[in-house]
Amino acid sequence: MEIIMSVLAGMLFTAGVYMILQKQILKIIIGTALLSHGAHLFIITMGKLNRGKPPILSEGVTSYVDPLPQALILTSIVISFGVTSFLLVLAYRTYQTNGTDNMEKLRGNDNE
Repeated sequence: MEIIMSVLAGMLFTAGVYMILQKQILKIIIGTALLSHGAHLFIITMGKLNRGKPPILSEGVTSYVDPLPQALILTSIVISFGVTSFLLVLAYRTYQTNGTDNMEKLRGNDNE
């Protein structure tokens, strides 16, 4: 199961980097979201996928799941949601102000 999750995280990283290298702002934002999802999968995979075991020690429990990766992912999900919403608002305001979402035109590198 860890191999499948690692391959999926690698595919998300690859797609995220590809999307970040595009010219449109919305594709760049989608790329950052894909990168954050890849990081979430990577963290949960490194924490070992143990199914059906409790994350907290109590009486009679001999094996448990490490709760630290779960806590890190919860924090990371909240942060990535905030960053994504900020980037979407920034892209909206940029489009309203400049009338384009093309990064080449926003930089002033028109080849026309």
